[in-house]
Amino acid sequence: MSDLALMIPITAIAIGPVTWIANNWLRTKHGYPPLDYRSRRRRGAEAETDLEAERKIMLLTNENDKLTGQVGRLEERIAVLERIATDPAERTAREIEALRDR
Repeated sequence: MSDLALMIPITAIAIGPVTWIANNWLRTKHGYPPLDYRSRRRRGAEAETDLEAERKIMLLTNENDKLTGQVGRLEERIAVLERIATDPAERTAREIEALRDR
């Protein structure tokens, strides 16, 4: 009986650190930053994620500018196609002939 009475408090005290170690091991295994003893991210990992976030924002901003320009060009092309589709055939033929004469 005395062995069991001694093991219960030892086990209860050891559960916390063991689960913390297991949690951090799983977090780092799956690419998340480890936590300190207060369940906060470590400063080094936090600074690293800030740099990554800034880089992602910069890349997304550049991609957004590129796509905005592309959408503008496509809208212009669609406007030309709509004008060709809605204009009378005679007027379109005259414009094509005028372009050939240049």
